Amino acid sequence: MRTAGSPGYRESERTDERASILLVDDMEDNLVALEAVLGPLNEPLVRARSGEEAMKALLRQTFAVVLLDVGMPGMDGFETATNIKRLDQTKNVPIIFLTGTEGDSGYAFRGYATGAADFLTKPFDPWVLRAKVTVFLELHRKNRQLERLLAREQKQLGEIARRLAAIENELARGNPAGAGDLRDQLTSLEEIIREMRRGRG
Repeated sequence: MRTAGSPGYRESERTDERASILLVDDMEDNLVALEAVLGPLNEPLVRARSGEEAMKALLRQTFAVVLLDVGMPGMDGFETATNIKRLDQTKNVPIIFLTGTEGDSGYAFRGYATGAADFLTKPFDPWVLRAKVTVFLELHRKNRQLERLLAREQKQLGEIARRLAAIENELARGNPAGAGDLRDQLTSLEEIIREMRRGRG
């Protein structure tokens, strides 16, 4: 794992920029196997040994994807997924169901009905699982980038509105002495608009 100051480290790899993955399974061996498969992705892996633990983890931090075992004691995978999709804070987190039950089409139907994004049967192909998780990691990053872009644009639009209001006040007062200041403000507005266009490009 690369750390700040190490070769190949990028600013985008700060902890707050990385895409955590939640692993939910009541069996230690399964968690170890998932960590071995997903470790090369170099993203934070968080364990939960039950549906209750998973819900607590989801309320504490943001996850790019949840890998959820179906057959757990107490709150099983289906009930956990239902609870995840019920909360505004977690409803958009994609869920990949993992099940050891083969040939039960009812499990897959229930999984998708509860909002699962994908469904894999154990033993799963490590390459397939890693590829599927990678897709959700990239989607998570793109969504975060879009959120930051929209937030920046909202701030810029607010600044434009503030400066236009100031210009309107100057014009309403009919103060010719302020013409130079008005030109400066208009030039500044043009620069903000150009920066917004560059951000979209």
